[in-house]
Amino acid sequence: MAHKFQTHELQIPPRLAGMRLDQVLALLLPEYSRSRLKDWIEAGHVSIDRRQPRPRDVVSGGERVTVEAEIAADTRVEPQAIELDVVHEDAELLIINKPAGLVVHPGAGNRDRTLQNALLHFDPALASLPRAGILHRLDKDTTGLLVVARTLAAHTELTRQMQQREIEREYEAICSGVMTAGGTVDRPIGRHRSDRVRMAVREDGREAVTHYRVVARFRAHTHVRVSLETGRTHQIRVHFAHLRHPLVGDSTYGGRLLLPRGASPDLVAALREFPRQALHAARLRLQHPRDGQSVEWRAPLPADLRKLIAVLRKDAAERGAA
Repeated sequence: MAHKFQTHELQIPPRLAGMRLDQVLALLLPEYSRSRLKDWIEAGHVSIDRRQPRPRDVVSGGERVTVEAEIAADTRVEPQAIELDVVHEDAELLIINKPAGLVVHPGAGNRDRTLQNALLHFDPALASLPRAGILHRLDKDTTGLLVVARTLAAHTELTRQMQQREIEREYEAICSGVMTAGGTVDRPIGRHRSDRVRMAVREDGREAVTHYRVVARFRAHTHVRVSLETGRTHQIRVHFAHLRHPLVGDSTYGGRLLLPRGASPDLVAALREFPRQALHAARLRLQHPRDGQSVEWRAPLPADLRKLIAVLRKDAAERGAA
């Protein structure tokens, strides 16, 4: 099996002082599993201030770390001919507009028919990159833009941009309740204590920062635009549920269905039958790994969200304030 090496040059942030090295690398290089990172440390592929560390070594913050990531072609994920909406394609990267219902990576219950399977069919060379070059993920039923690296150099640079929070990701969502103004949620997120499938706001969780602003208010719902500083699992869904404004259609965090007084049959049907969380990754901005130029892509709202907004707008116009 062919192997390649990808070099990551990192500086450990002071906020991570006191943690084990393997834990720190798992936070800074989330595209690799913790077990793989530990193996690389033990095999001598990781140096910290030019010395060979152990996985359990405690960091002080500020150290410079070099990781020689050993990448082997992933033969466990099979290429599959699945249609992709490719928004942009060049030698270094792909921008994909993901539809609802498409899982990003294979996992328990979703062994194939994923975005990763589709990418390996689209470009077999992606097998030499971690997770076929996918740098971040969207939930199965979230639509919108994803960036995929096509070379080791592009993967290294885009990973750096992700770590330094230089990639801008903007979402559009419909949430329950009428929000009075925009704001910021700065609350850590971790695994739910009793339900391991769910995430939750937890004081001992990982830092999570979400900014939002109001686009339009309806009688009992709000159209919001959301930007992320961090990329935690289910971050937008968890933070909006924490605000008591869960996303429409979110069966995991949504709670009971909210219907405005005197809702028309059309609105009742639209809300009851909306098949997923009302969340769309609408805009993506980054520095192109080839030349550092700022580039941006936008994906229009999918048909189901456009229809939902139209029904909410009509209800608000016909019935006025609740």
